[in-house]
Amino acid sequence: MANSAPASVWRNPIHFLAFGLGSGAVPKAPGTFGTLAAVPFFLLLQNLSDVQYAIMLVVTSLVGIYLCGKTSKDLGVHDHSGIVWDEFVGYWITMWMAPAGWFYIVLGFVLFRLFDILKPWPISWIDKNVHGGFGIMLDDILAGLMSFVVLQALVRFVF
Repeated sequence: MANSAPASVWRNPIHFLAFGLGSGAVPKAPGTFGTLAAVPFFLLLQNLSDVQYAIMLVVTSLVGIYLCGKTSKDLGVHDHSGIVWDEFVGYWITMWMAPAGWFYIVLGFVLFRLFDILKPWPISWIDKNVHGGFGIMLDDILAGLMSFVVLQALVRFVF
């Protein structure tokens, strides 16, 4: 994967959004920085009702399929490492119905990054075999769902 941000990130609004408002343009660990950039938006979204939040997740996922697919095609690089809109959505999925507080924000961050980096099956299979904007989004959606399940289990049975 390419690790340098193209100049179009700063000129093309679609690329800018796909690169997580520029957070994916960092040269090292863009996925981690993209997830970190998703946190302030979560703080703004966390007071939505469960239904409103679910609708937001569907909308941002569908928008992400377009943003990530178009940017990937324009750059000629499938899933450029700087494309981090998928990390935004994956983290937001992780945090759906999470209790309030920084402990859970950080725990959700760590869980999502672990699933996104380690890519257990079926995430790894999807990452390798499903292409385009849908594939870029789907592996992070699944990482978010797995992180969501673990976070909810920890909330209910441990904390």
